[in-house]
Amino acid sequence: MSKSRPLIHAAVSAAMLAAIGMPTAVWATPAVPPVAAVVQSTPAKTVTNEWAAYIERQYGVKLSGEVTRAQFAAALGSILGTASGLTEAPPSIPSLFPQGTADAGKLPVWEALSAAVKAAELKELAYTYTEEKVAAAWKKAGWTYTKNGVVPHQAAQELAAALDSGLVAPDALTGVTANAATTADLAYQLLGKVAEFHGQSQNALGYLSDDDIIGKLVQAWYESQIIRAEDLQKVVDEALKQNLITGYNLKDTRFDPHFAPERTITYGHSDIVHAIQLIGLLRSEGIQARVQLEPKTSAFVYLKEWGEPVQTEDYRVVPIENGNHIAYAKEYDLSFEFASVEEKQRFEPLILRYAKRNQEDVTGLLKGSWWQPLYYSLTELEGYPVITNHVLKDGRFIAQTFTLSEQSQQVIGGLKKINPAVTISSYQFWVDQPFYQYLKGEYK
Repeated sequence: MSKSRPLIHAAVSAAMLAAIGMPTAVWATPAVPPVAAVVQSTPAKTVTNEWAAYIERQYGVKLSGEVTRAQFAAALGSILGTASGLTEAPPSIPSLFPQGTADAGKLPVWEALSAAVKAAELKELAYTYTEEKVAAAWKKAGWTYTKNGVVPHQAAQELAAALDSGLVAPDALTGVTANAATTADLAYQLLGKVAEFHGQSQNALGYLSDDDIIGKLVQAWYESQIIRAEDLQKVVDEALKQNLITGYNLKDTRFDPHFAPERTITYGHSDIVHAIQLIGLLRSEGIQARVQLEPKTSAFVYLKEWGEPVQTEDYRVVPIENGNHIAYAKEYDLSFEFASVEEKQRFEPLILRYAKRNQEDVTGLLKGSWWQPLYYSLTELEGYPVITNHVLKDGRFIAQTFTLSEQSQQVIGGLKKINPAVTISSYQFWVDQPFYQYLKGEYK
């Protein structure tokens, strides 16, 4: 490798490692740090079932019929307990509800809204509301505010703030009285919005069909940086030095899309122009999907025989004892949540035809197409081989590395030797055939 052609992305470097006989045990696509706020997607009232599916999938909460105070409190506890939190000390669950109320009893709509406002950290805003402002907000839901009505004054302010801040859609309260029992549908919406206000909802740049999707994609890329997670990197960098793995990824879980796995494919790359063209390709084929860019950093060994590496803001190297380097490259994962499983199945034929290189010089491919493109699904897809991911977590950061499933125990054992205290979770998933062949040591 000449000095004029430094290895700019991990996939090429990893392929070279495989080609020269390095162990093919582990390679994973890493992630980059967040500089910009995540753009959140907000499901409409017509897709209330999406809130239910998300809350059930993400937190294991299942509701039906009329919801009790205890059920709603437990669900809020699950969300606040896993959220990174907007403040250092999120509100305690008992403080969200009126004193002296029975946990198993009826949960009035006004109490559910009041608790959700406090859980979403909106109460200070609520208490700025004048009676006139409260009355105006209540009208959005078709309600009439009465000073000495069934809803206490502070709760009335909280309900107004909920309506104005988008914590509840006015049409969700159509035909519902403030003292009516809270239904599962309304509870799921409130829980979903509380999660969203804490950055725990489905994260998305938008839809493929959005006119501004490319602009949002590029901006998200510009705002991402090389991720650093020192405690995690001590372990996986040592694994690289020992040739236990050939590479790993760093990601920041704040960018997780939380999409429905059965309709989602994740596609990894390093060239943002490739991503722009991929979105254009999917749009041209009439495919509809929600899109999220997850920044990641890819780490691998840069061999000394490749020449002196050229460093940039998005590509850093650190020398190691044997004269080689560990390289850290800025990359991304694009997650697509398709409109249906059938739409998801249309993805691979397009990649194999327009985004997989099969010879050196070829036209009719997207810019930067790889010999072994990387895309995967957390649910089974016909024709996709199964491999294993190994995940180390520290706060919001994860380090992950992919391996052939038969090599998994060797990798776990080796990582445990490096640091016996490290916690490693692993799971199997479905990956495209070209990347599976790469893991087996094939360059093309």
